Amino acid sequence: MKLAEQDPWLLPFENQIQERILHTRNKIAELTQTSTGSLSDFAVGHHYYGLHQTSQGWLLREMLPNAHDVYLIGDFNAWEKKEEWKLKCINQAGDWEIRIDTSRIHHGDKYKLFVKWDGGYGERIPAYARYVVQDAATCIFSAQVWAPEKPFTFKHNRIPPLEEPLLIYECHIGMSGEAERVHTYNEFRLQVLPRIVKAGYNAIQIMGIQEHPYYGSFGYHVSNFFAPSSRFGTPDELKELIDDAHGMGLRVIMDLVHSHAAKNEIEGPGCYDGTRTLFFHEGNRGLHPSWDSLCFNYGRTNVMLFLLSNCKYWMEEFGMDGFRFDGVSSMIYFDHGLNRHFNNYADYFNGNAELDALSYLTIANELIHQINPDAITIAEEVSGMPGIATTTQNGGIGFNYRMAMNIPDFWIKLIKEQADEYWTPEEIWHQLTNRRSEEKTISYAESHDQALVGDKTLIFRLIDSDMYWHMAKDKHSYRVERGRALIKLIKLATLSTINGGFLNFMGNEFGHPEWIDFPRQGNDWSYLYARRQWHLVDDPFLRYGQLAEFDHDIINMTKTVYPHFEQLLLRLLVVHNENQILCFERGSLLFVFNFHPDKSYTDYPLSVSGGKYKVILNTDNIKYGGFGLSDDSVEHFTIPDYDDAGKLSGTHYLNIYIPSRTAQILLKVD
Repeated sequence: MKLAEQDPWLLPFENQIQERILHTRNKIAELTQTSTGSLSDFAVGHHYYGLHQTSQGWLLREMLPNAHDVYLIGDFNAWEKKEEWKLKCINQAGDWEIRIDTSRIHHGDKYKLFVKWDGGYGERIPAYARYVVQDAATCIFSAQVWAPEKPFTFKHNRIPPLEEPLLIYECHIGMSGEAERVHTYNEFRLQVLPRIVKAGYNAIQIMGIQEHPYYGSFGYHVSNFFAPSSRFGTPDELKELIDDAHGMGLRVIMDLVHSHAAKNEIEGPGCYDGTRTLFFHEGNRGLHPSWDSLCFNYGRTNVMLFLLSNCKYWMEEFGMDGFRFDGVSSMIYFDHGLNRHFNNYADYFNGNAELDALSYLTIANELIHQINPDAITIAEEVSGMPGIATTTQNGGIGFNYRMAMNIPDFWIKLIKEQADEYWTPEEIWHQLTNRRSEEKTISYAESHDQALVGDKTLIFRLIDSDMYWHMAKDKHSYRVERGRALIKLIKLATLSTINGGFLNFMGNEFGHPEWIDFPRQGNDWSYLYARRQWHLVDDPFLRYGQLAEFDHDIINMTKTVYPHFEQLLLRLLVVHNENQILCFERGSLLFVFNFHPDKSYTDYPLSVSGGKYKVILNTDNIKYGGFGLSDDSVEHFTIPDYDDAGKLSGTHYLNIYIPSRTAQILLKVD
């Protein structure tokens, strides 16, 4: 088996891996036995269920096997349970349907189901509802008919395959503007997309799109999986955003939450037909102990249909180019990976992993790439489970990338726990390159996670309150100078060592200060920290624009020197812990870092490939807010080394000036 061949440490667990592969193959055979054998043909739940306008009128169909009476209620019948609006159970699976004349339901009508079961009843939003809105006065959520006379038509075709690293701009629609409120798809499309293109990124990753009742959950407590959140606008406005992004050359990746669901029963599928077990596990296994949410039962066919159709729906209906699967670790372990350190391979196996969840993820990846071979799938997986980002053909789960979640944790730990003079380039190099060679990763210094729930952005952790008073170009503060120098080193080190892609959260490219805190009871429902202060980067008298220019230039470096920078071999050349010097090579590019807080080195000898070098980027450049201590126009020539007998040793040295807390990129030109 290829997976075990690539990593001999997996050989003792080969039988368990084969069991998982066989379980998945059997599950695919089971799901596709009544279709053509295609997963795409199976994943059509969104065509069969939900509310649809047909040539014969409206058709509503939902699966509610525990119900004994179901009514359609809404604006069109004064929300009354009438016999003529009663659904019929059409099969033993528990599918209920109703057919209504076209003239009786209209675009914009709100509706729900009223469901009766043994011992109870309740209003329910259809599980396959495509648009859900909240009443401003009552705060009650309802499904809403979305059938405009002129539905949106996409203008732009699918984005071609990448010929450069995947450079992701992670974003959140609601917090994307300056005002202390929820912002919209249209505002993001018109005001933020141009900034992203200008910054040089080639993909956006949108968080919190699936409808969620509680805004403060950042979109993680999903209630309506097929409904784009109405708090940002309409489905057509989201489509226009995606279409414009495609027209600008941006791929659109969606944060997909299939790891759990909101416990809400009226808004979501928590107790859809009077039982929790239609979608979720029963008992404690169905309750996530840390997230206050419900855990899907991936062994149920209707759950597989629901979630796989959800993947296809977002690609088919909205043109999504891929997905970041949230909470993968929580899905694949019976204990959700909580309070475990995964110190050895046995932690990944030996009955700890849930086969049904692993099968679902594998099948989802096969489906997504069957629909679009160039689709992008990313696993947010913290445990390091082998094979997550290995192809299914080689025995893996099939994701294109996995998040390098150790890297932001490392940078925060380093900043919090070690004084600058104790930072060791050897440890930095290890953390940035410690990954499975057969798996591509998304490296990042910080995402939205690092600034959420009481934490801070990296630069604010470095500079803290001095950012309020000393970020003007005519002001000087040691904390500001240190923080800006280190954030540039951190970003460049993280980006320059990628083996797949790089991610930045909205605003962090220019050093957005403070933290992220969505309106909640604990902050008196304030939007103060759930927004982006673009005026900071636009102000020519502040230093944020310099950080933005630096970010643009290092992003551009990965796209212009080589077609696939991320595929270039990383070769460590120099690592001097005492001097805090790190030097490595990628192709003809030489990266030189001096992490020392106060020692600058003149004519520092670096053992490199022989030839002529020129500086193409220097973190100390004045345009990036540096001091300009080096003359970057000077060409650098290596000096050959001779042994004691006077013969050429084959080693070449480059002697350069490396100021403290700076980094340089040199290009070998001869």
